[in-house]
Amino acid sequence: MNSNIVHFSLRVSQALLDKLAFVAAYEGRSKNKEIEQLIKKRIAAFEREHGEITKEDLEKMYNNDME
Repeated sequence: MNSNIVHFSLRVSQALLDKLAFVAAYEGRSKNKEIEQLIKKRIAAFEREHGEITKEDLEKMYNNDME
């Protein structure tokens, strides 16, 4: 397994999970890949509006130095 891949638990309602499964199947993806695509799209939209998230930005966040 790729060492860059981390596990992340997500708590959602069954109804939301069922709808995600429907959308993912429609798109020919697993639920996991569908969520990954949604996350990538959201990050891209954020970075278009606010600029690229840099390593320094992440370090500030993890050190609780966010403004």
